[in-house]
Amino acid sequence: MTTIERKPDWLKVKLATGENYQEIKKMVRSKTLHTVCEEARCPNIYECWANRTATFMILGEICTRACRFCAVKTGMPTELDWAEPERVAEAVEQMGVRHAVVTSVARDDLADGGAAIFAATIRAIRKRNPLTSVEVLIPDFQGNWDALQTVMDAKPDILNHNIETVRRLSDRVRAKAKYDRSLLLLKKAKQMQAHVPTKSSIMVGVGERYEEVIEAMRDLREHEVDIVTIGQYLQPTKKHMKIERYYTPEEFQSLRQEGLKLGFSHVESGPLVRSSYHAHEQVKSAKSAMKSADPSHTN
Repeated sequence: MTTIERKPDWLKVKLATGENYQEIKKMVRSKTLHTVCEEARCPNIYECWANRTATFMILGEICTRACRFCAVKTGMPTELDWAEPERVAEAVEQMGVRHAVVTSVARDDLADGGAAIFAATIRAIRKRNPLTSVEVLIPDFQGNWDALQTVMDAKPDILNHNIETVRRLSDRVRAKAKYDRSLLLLKKAKQMQAHVPTKSSIMVGVGERYEEVIEAMRDLREHEVDIVTIGQYLQPTKKHMKIERYYTPEEFQSLRQEGLKLGFSHVESGPLVRSSYHAHEQVKSAKSAMKSADPSHTN
C-alpha cells in the first residue's frame, strides 16, 4: 500500500472548548447519553458542541458490527434502555436545538434492530419539542422492512442511511452491510413516506476512484435519495483501515457540483464533512425543493 503524505493543512481542526462545549459535555454525562460525536471521534465535535448541536447515539455504545472505518466499540450489547428516548428528548429541550439528529449502533442482536426505540425517540422529542425537526440515521436492520416501517410510521423529518463507500469497496469497508440492500432501504423509505426526505453519505480516500464516487451518487439518485454528504475518511486508530489519499478542497467542490447536476436537493461536500454536519441547513433545502416540486406538500 502506498504511503501517503502527512495530513494537509485544510484538515486541521480548531479546538473550541468554551462554555457551550463544556455545558453540552456535562449534560450528556448527567443523562447517561452517548453521542456519535464522541464515540466515532468526529472532527467537528468542537464546532458543533460550541453551536449547541449534537448527534445522539441510542441503543447503547456497543455495536454488533466491526466496520473497518469506525471507532465505535464492538461486541455483544447487553442493554436495552426504554427510558432512553425520554432522556434524549429532555436533552434536546435543554439544548434548545431546532434540528435533532439521532443515530445508533447496529443492534443485530435485536429482532427489530432497535427500530422501536428509534420510533419512541422520535415521538418523545416531538412531544417535548414540537418545533424541533428530527433526523434519524439508521442501520440497515438486516433488510427487515417491517422494522423500517416502524421508524417511518413515526414520520422523521429526514431518514438517513449511509452507503459509506462505492460499490466495489463496500464489502471490504462495511461489516455485514450490503451496498444494494442499503440502496433498497432508501428507496423503500421513500415509498413508505413519500414526503420524508432521504439522505446518505459517502466517505472518500479509502481507495475508490473519482468516477466511482460519481457512480455512487448516480445510484443514490436512481433510488430517489434527496441529500448526499461527502467527506474525507480519517483513520481513527492504527488498527483501522489506512487512508489511501487526501482529496483537495477543489475536488470536494467538484463533487458537490456533480451532485447538484444529478439532481440532489442538497450536497454537503468537504474535507471535514460528516453525515450530520450542518444537518439543520440540509432539512431546509430538502423540504424547500420538495415543496417546489409539489406545491400541495405541506408536511
